[in-house]
Amino acid sequence: MATHNDDGKKAEVIAKIYLEEKGFEILDENWTFGKAEVDLIAYQNKTIIFIEVKARSGNYFGEPEEFVDTKKQQLLSIAAEEYIYLMEHKGEIRFDIISILFKKGFDQYEIKHIEDAFWNY
Repeated sequence: MATHNDDGKKAEVIAKIYLEEKGFEILDENWTFGKAEVDLIAYQNKTIIFIEVKARSGNYFGEPEEFVDTKKQQLLSIAAEEYIYLMEHKGEIRFDIISILFKKGFDQYEIKHIEDAFWNY
């Protein structure tokens, strides 16, 4: 049986492949700053996109994207500010969520890409 961390890693791989197939360039994976970790950082159309990947094996307690709370959004915003500074990026940014709902023993899944899911504080 897969562990929680294994499920998260599998979800991140699925999200990365999904984004690459949609024409996104992946700049970084699991980028950390302080207490924040950004699952994926991508680039498309002169925009840096900070992506949180959330996966669940069921939606009895809510959809995966509903678990990106205000605290997590604030941490991602702080990390994004540092990344933008380090990369000297002067263009647009946004925050997306990739929501993955696993079904039938993790062999099947439903993916939802929520663009511009929240904005920094």
